[in-house]
Amino acid sequence: MTGSTYLDTILAFHRSRTENDLRSLNELLELVPKVSSRGFSDRLKQESSLSVIAEIKRQSPSKGILRADLDPSSLAQEYEASGAACISVLTDTEHFSGSEADLRLVRKAVNLPILRKDFTVDPRDICDAKIMGADCVLLIVSALERSELIELHELAINLGIDALVETHDEREIEIALGIGAKLIGVNQRDLKTFQVDQTRAIRVAEEIPQGIVKVAESGIKNPKDAKALADAGYDAVLIGEALVISENPRQIIKELKEL
Repeated sequence: MTGSTYLDTILAFHRSRTENDLRSLNELLELVPKVSSRGFSDRLKQESSLSVIAEIKRQSPSKGILRADLDPSSLAQEYEASGAACISVLTDTEHFSGSEADLRLVRKAVNLPILRKDFTVDPRDICDAKIMGADCVLLIVSALERSELIELHELAINLGIDALVETHDEREIEIALGIGAKLIGVNQRDLKTFQVDQTRAIRVAEEIPQGIVKVAESGIKNPKDAKALADAGYDAVLIGEALVISENPRQIIKELKEL
């Protein structure tokens, strides 16, 4: 890409859409269901082995269509039957070909906790996530000002929904810890170039203290990759592309669960 990065382009789109969103936050808060979430973070802590967060993902900005015929419901059921702990659903339409409808379908199809994987930039995004049935939202440190992170993290907690605070390096981990994050992800994909560094999560693992649920994201393709992350202290791995393009995602998850 020239000029702006992938992240710049995606965030500009989401912030522009937010500016044109005329809905009142107070009115939206009234629509948020009072039901308890399925406990995304708790589920990861309960697993005796490395937890797998399996992702529903049709497209990538850098690689294009991954699986055009993806059926969210049937794939989610396959993930659940294979032993996945949680499911991640892309709801970004313009860049990942996801949708809120995909998440709602997954919510009906399985009993597992669900992460709404999207670019959260506004309190109304948190409300929308809870309304559509998500149990966790994604907060990307590199996409938000510290004040925004604090506001969005506190709102998620108040609404009874978990927040996976995504980091990429030591500085961002320090920021995540500073806002009180108890569920921290380390994304091995550089969101500016979309290149993956499969050693990133291992290098920074020691920066995340005991008691914090640790999730490694991106670049995990096989049991060898996952074992290295488990040995480094990660509680879970989030896997999307490798499962979506596989003819046998069930086998991949089962192999990971045997670590």
